[in-house]
Amino acid sequence: MAARTLRALCRPRPLAARFSQRAGAGTEYRSAYSLDKLYPPRQDGDSAGTAPEEQQPRTLDIPISRLTVTYCRSSGPGGQNVNKVNTKAEVRFHLASADWIPEAVRQKMASMYGNKINRAGELIVSSEESRYQMRNLAICLEKIRTMVTEATEQPKVVSKETTQKLIERVEKMNHERLRQKKIHSNIKQSRKVDFD
Repeated sequence: MAARTLRALCRPRPLAARFSQRAGAGTEYRSAYSLDKLYPPRQDGDSAGTAPEEQQPRTLDIPISRLTVTYCRSSGPGGQNVNKVNTKAEVRFHLASADWIPEAVRQKMASMYGNKINRAGELIVSSEESRYQMRNLAICLEKIRTMVTEATEQPKVVSKETTQKLIERVEKMNHERLRQKKIHSNIKQSRKVDFD
């Protein structure tokens, strides 16, 4: 019995079988920056039971299959490691054909972030803040999410009363500034000496 167990342990198994066995046992190691943790699977059934006040705004689901991710040498932190490992992450996607972003938001993003779009129409986001590839990729994806969120936000509508108050406040400040300037000018004029 012991010999059979020892032979079973020593027998080489395919790598995929080892990982699937670990996953089944729940002992698989996953980094805090793995894509499964950055993008947990959707659970649409959970949101039906919560009240509308308690619902948090939905985060943007970025389809990673539609993104082109490249890694290159980084000039960021890492010491001698930056000369050996490709840690800088660069994420790009064609903005006009990104159907996971609404059309109006795409047009606003094109006008807001024109300096990040190349001639081919690709929006380019890069990060070299960290020493780790996955963390830099996560930062890039978060930047894309922030860009979409900023382009989605509607400008605040200011009421007429608030506008009137702001105008009165500016006029009052200008009047006070000119009054202080006049006082200062009078003081300077009184110091002048006539040599006639």
